[in-house]
Amino acid sequence: MQVALRILVSLVAGSMLILPAAADETPKRGGVLTFMIPADAPPSFDAQREETYATIHSAAPFYSTLIRANPMDPGSPDLVCDLCTEMPQPTDGGKTYTFKIRQGVKFHDGTPLTAADVLASWNKIVFPPEGVVSPRQSNFMMVDKIEVPDPSTIVFKLKFATDAFLPALADPYAWIYSKAKLDKDIHWYEKNIDGSGPFKFVSYDAGQSIKGERFADYHQKGLPYLDAIEGIFAPKEATRIAAMRADKAAVDFRGLPPSSREELKQALGDQITVQESDWNCGSDLFFNHKKKPFDDARVRRALTLAIDRWGGAPALSKIAVVKTVGGIAFPGSPLAATKDELQQMAGFWPDIEKSRVEAKRLLKEAGAENLSFELLNRDVDQPYKYVGIWLVDQWSKIGVKVTQKVVATGPWFQAMRSAQYDVVHYPICRSTVNPVLDVGAYLPSSDENYGFYDDPQVTAIHDKLLHESDPQKQHALMVDFQKQVMDTEAHATKVIWWNRIVPYRSYVKGWKISPSHFLNQDLSTVWLDK
Repeated sequence: MQVALRILVSLVAGSMLILPAAADETPKRGGVLTFMIPADAPPSFDAQREETYATIHSAAPFYSTLIRANPMDPGSPDLVCDLCTEMPQPTDGGKTYTFKIRQGVKFHDGTPLTAADVLASWNKIVFPPEGVVSPRQSNFMMVDKIEVPDPSTIVFKLKFATDAFLPALADPYAWIYSKAKLDKDIHWYEKNIDGSGPFKFVSYDAGQSIKGERFADYHQKGLPYLDAIEGIFAPKEATRIAAMRADKAAVDFRGLPPSSREELKQALGDQITVQESDWNCGSDLFFNHKKKPFDDARVRRALTLAIDRWGGAPALSKIAVVKTVGGIAFPGSPLAATKDELQQMAGFWPDIEKSRVEAKRLLKEAGAENLSFELLNRDVDQPYKYVGIWLVDQWSKIGVKVTQKVVATGPWFQAMRSAQYDVVHYPICRSTVNPVLDVGAYLPSSDENYGFYDDPQVTAIHDKLLHESDPQKQHALMVDFQKQVMDTEAHATKVIWWNRIVPYRSYVKGWKISPSHFLNQDLSTVWLDK
């Protein structure tokens, strides 16, 4: 369905959370859900400043947001209210959004939540004061100001109308904080927890576990179903698998590779259920324009032409959490390039032999036929190393010698930020599917522009895309954007999209997978059939 129409449907459909139980199932109350968190610990508990699932999976159950993805269908563009009473119809030509805030909502410390708290939280995200980190601030460049005319109303006024606003507003990191606490110490939430979500914080044992219990005054009546939750920190996959096999934990919400899925299914049979989804994460390559010969578009184009995405994806999907061939707009979204459109772009041609012949010609023309370089990659198995090894082999097919430099996360980011690399494997992950903003990493002005390129044409196309509301014109502009980035200039390219695989104990009900491991994690609708 077209973007504008889908969003319109979501606006009219209403705002209440839907309880995700099948028609023949009645949710059971009680029990403790134990789940695995594949991390040592979150860097902080302030989701507004963090970018990792370690924070989301640890503390999302303790917080509310203004609006959110529909828990019954978190992969769709249908958005629903959490703290608001109904989804608004935009006014002023699509530039004004007025939300009414639920009455009687309480923070876990017993204090009332009002529009003033929502305003303080969103101001911290959109207009952060000096010294405050807000990594998603750029997603709200369309916001002119936010106002609270009364204690139950908040109004977002935009500089221009754009379909990208509402999906951005449904950011799962946009937890609502207490104005009083922010006024006292704007960094308070980095080390402390006090929200208005379905579960109330009980304890945190650094590197071990985090626990919560049902919040009796939760504003979504009848929820949550669970008595309590416990997240167990375990960075090693083997530890997480062992815990699930022994029923010491029910699920790892981030996702597991195909081998782990098969291991659990073989060992536990129908005691394990599996959900899979295209993941709003994709393996990308950025070419460092500050280093020769990667400042030459012919060399960059040759390197992407050498990669057999169509032939390699099926084999890779059997061993790694990757699957779908697509451009830089999320596969299946209305703005994604069709297969025919993709196959006109470098690296996606249907004839890999023809593609590699052209790659060799370009390298010779650029005087780089004996090219050798280093691929920078992150020291994470799934799917970083698997994709990296495959890429090295792909480039060998055109006579290019590549060595893979695998480093820990900190040095990996440092090398990218300081331009100390040749080519980097840099997966881009996003939350709510919002293609117009999700492609922001490829903008010359982006902090994620690890190619260090300047291209006014890329910026101009994206600016038109951001302002366009006609679905067909949006699609055409997105195709033009992808051609400019991946084909004409080959600044960067999508290699392959990830595949999210979540095996879990079959007694876990009321949870539905989303295209993002950041979405649908407040656990309010989860219940245990045992």
